[in-house]
Amino acid sequence: MRALTILAALSLGATSALAAEEPSGCDKFKWPIERERAALTAPDRAKLASGSEQVALPSSSSAVTLTLVAPADAKLPTPPERAPKEGTFAGFASFKTAPKAGLYTVSLSAGAWVDLVQDGHFLKPVAFSGATDCDGIRKTMKYELAAQPFVLQISGAKDNAVSIAILPTQ
Repeated sequence: MRALTILAALSLGATSALAAEEPSGCDKFKWPIERERAALTAPDRAKLASGSEQVALPSSSSAVTLTLVAPADAKLPTPPERAPKEGTFAGFASFKTAPKAGLYTVSLSAGAWVDLVQDGHFLKPVAFSGATDCDGIRKTMKYELAAQPFVLQISGAKDNAVSIAILPTQ
């Protein structure tokens, strides 16, 4: 009986581990990512330092590379919703000119936690998709942005830079 209990516990653990595993490959995203992936891998991405203030969003086909620092040095304007792990990197950029209100995709080249803060509130993504083993893009989220300035915060990144594309949804 004890052996059956142990086997049942092990199979439940294996099942939950498999469920937590993200899909692998570019074809596993929930929606087409070609435009975002092209922006994230373009050689002419602007480089931004953490804490920079941008007048407006990059062009509708561009991405930026945000330099990240240790979380204690990042001075994020709002504490992240998820506490960063030790040894990870964080950073932020402020967008001062309000975008046109609408649905936007925020895509990252690598895994990290994203907080979009507008009017002092965390925005929740209306959709999320991610996959491993897709060169140039790791995750993409859709947010409903108001026509107001906002702050993009990145935390929990394993590397000290991440490419980010913020594009109007087509």
